[in-house]
Amino acid sequence: MIKAVFWDFGGVLTTSPFDAFNQFEREHHLPENFIRTINATNPDTNAWACLERSEITLEEFDGAFEKETQAAGHPIRGLRVLELIAGDLRPEMVEALRRCKQHFRNVCLTNNMNIGSGPDNPPAGERAVEFQKVMELFDHVIESSKVGLRKPDPRFYEMACEMFKIAPEQVVFLDDLGINLKPARAMGMTTIKVTDARQAIKELEAVLGIELS
Repeated sequence: MIKAVFWDFGGVLTTSPFDAFNQFEREHHLPENFIRTINATNPDTNAWACLERSEITLEEFDGAFEKETQAAGHPIRGLRVLELIAGDLRPEMVEALRRCKQHFRNVCLTNNMNIGSGPDNPPAGERAVEFQKVMELFDHVIESSKVGLRKPDPRFYEMACEMFKIAPEQVVFLDDLGINLKPARAMGMTTIKVTDARQAIKELEAVLGIELS
């Protein structure tokens, strides 16, 4: 029996940052998926991973990311890329989250950074109000930048299960990255790879047996 829904944030409850990455690449005549490839190279030790675990400062990340991209032939300042990651909320997914709250534990598992956007530090102005209302729908938010662990480290998922005293088999987990879903599935969680809101909601309804839209 499912008792909790674990949600990724960016790319699940918001539009994917990969779309913004691709737009930047087109505008600057870079190879398609160049930024994503950089972040997938040495994924446990690269600049992106270190920043998400708060092991380096923003200034250090700025230089380290530039060195990584320069080595790949197209130098990009790290801070320039961070400007691209704040997506827009997906209203359908927010409604699904709201309905799940009536029946299940809602937990946000997010790889994030202390940079002023996302669950840790939402955008300013009206968007800040919108993001805060979404965050209030979670029973708990586990952030890589605060706990020093990040997906897909299995310990990240174990921490969430232990916090609510639930078994992995009692969890359904939504993420837009297969690499993050693989260890959760190996632990026994039901996993859903989010490609768009309609697909994700349909699959989640099938798992939970309730209407989410």
